[in-house]
Amino acid sequence: MSAVEEPNDAEQAGLRALEAVRDCIDKREPFLLEAGAGAGKTYSLIHSLGYLIEKQGDSLARSGRQVACITYTNVAREEIESRTDGHKAVCSATIHSFCWSMISRFQPALREELPKIPKWAERLEESGEIGTRRIEYDLGYPSAKEPNRVLLGHDDVLTLAVALMARPKFRALLTDRYPVVFIDEYQDTDKGVIEAFKTHFLDTEGGPLIGLFGDHWQKIYKSGCGRVQDSRLHVVDKHANFRSVGPVVDVLNKMRPELPQFSSRPDDEGSVSVYHSNNWTGQRLNRHPWKGDLPPEEAHAYLDALTSRLTGEGWDFHSEQTKILMLTHNILANEQGYRQLADVFSRNEMFIKKEDSRIAFFADVLEPACEAYLNSRTGEMFSIMGGHRPSIRTHGDKLKWNEDMAELLRVRAEGTVGNVIDLLCKTMHPRLPEAVEHDETELARLEQPEDDWPSWAKRLKQLRAVPYEQVESVVKFINGSTPFSTKHGVKGAEFDSVLVIVGRGWGEYDFGQMLALASGPIPADKQAAFERARNLFYVCCSRPRTNLAVLFTQELSTGALTTLEDWFGPENVQSLEC
Repeated sequence: MSAVEEPNDAEQAGLRALEAVRDCIDKREPFLLEAGAGAGKTYSLIHSLGYLIEKQGDSLARSGRQVACITYTNVAREEIESRTDGHKAVCSATIHSFCWSMISRFQPALREELPKIPKWAERLEESGEIGTRRIEYDLGYPSAKEPNRVLLGHDDVLTLAVALMARPKFRALLTDRYPVVFIDEYQDTDKGVIEAFKTHFLDTEGGPLIGLFGDHWQKIYKSGCGRVQDSRLHVVDKHANFRSVGPVVDVLNKMRPELPQFSSRPDDEGSVSVYHSNNWTGQRLNRHPWKGDLPPEEAHAYLDALTSRLTGEGWDFHSEQTKILMLTHNILANEQGYRQLADVFSRNEMFIKKEDSRIAFFADVLEPACEAYLNSRTGEMFSIMGGHRPSIRTHGDKLKWNEDMAELLRVRAEGTVGNVIDLLCKTMHPRLPEAVEHDETELARLEQPEDDWPSWAKRLKQLRAVPYEQVESVVKFINGSTPFSTKHGVKGAEFDSVLVIVGRGWGEYDFGQMLALASGPIPADKQAAFERARNLFYVCCSRPRTNLAVLFTQELSTGALTTLEDWFGPENVQSLEC
């Protein structure tokens, strides 16, 4: 008879956190589970849902009530549905779809609240009063142009949900339908929504039991609330890391001593290393936001030198289990084939984060719809196009639709961004967002010489001249379908080996400054910028299971190098000669 193996330190820490969450559920005490990178936050969430299903699942299902599990992405929603076997007692939904499902039935209240939103006041002033038009939500492109309905934007859904939470009747309905509300990735949830839940629902006597799951150090989206502090929340820290070997976890613990983790693989071999380019003697870039970084060709040379070195040490850069994460755009545009598109925008965030309405439409609607069409997934294509899909009533309609799609595929392959937009203006398959239509109309109306055009018009003309194939390259990069990625593409992911390239080029981030400030105290006016850069760096450095290497192409101060030596160990920080 073999002896039962005792759980290791990480497993024991995980069990303690689960017991604490179960205790909160039993006592109906609102809680916040703070689970650092690799701690198994999703496992804790699924386990908690399973605990509720076991205790209350049948009674909830019989009464038509559910545990609401609000997620940040559709991928997370699908995973939760799969791992709870689609139990009827669990409603898994993104924050937007959850809020819309609750507010959509309150049409009179929505018609009352919508004109209070400043942008909608302007739209309705142009299009006429809202009257009895039905308020709908599909792709998230706002429009007040149609006579019988009004289309909401993504942000509008959240704003209206917050407004309706102030109404007792709405709160009573939500509480009755969802006696328990779990929020996944709480740190990335809209600030207004979190504040509304805190204000109206945190006292469990007057609302549902609230459970927050996430990690405020992994907030990487600007709209997110970040850290949530409230004396009514029972905070459960999960001191475990089930992803990374001991050397990587040691680095994370040095970065974040207030939430130390136990590695479940403390004795497994692994490596951590940092390389910098401070000894390079040439002229570095000197304009914002590139100041202090290597010129692009030199950055490429450093990347090549390091990948060759790591390959000699056993890294396999052809493996899907090795990832290069880019916290710079000095190298990416050339590597990925979208240099001309990148040159259009003054800030990389405008296209990488889809701040530009055209890029957002291409990435979220047009490219996924074309892929679905090419793979004969017509239902999925219509779903992606939402309320903007055409009506197909006759065989002639179907033929016309196929002709339009064939022409769209041809123009995507051979034409420019402007060619694609012009075609969609003609076919409306799919329909362009209102903001894009407006810009195109205003551009066509300009009569003054081009030198006198406003900056937005010059940028739009420049974008229209870009080969559309570069948009396809950007979309593939945003979606993580390349050997390279940014932090947004890998949040929640893990790989055997990770190489992080850190430089300038992101207007909102200066990692050298973050490292120099890390020893504190941090000036109040730099706190927000510090946390943005720190969180990105933490997310990237916590992705590997076994090997972590970091290359800085930007020049580092003595203070920044001192922080790196403290976090990684002096023996693991070295100059890379190229």
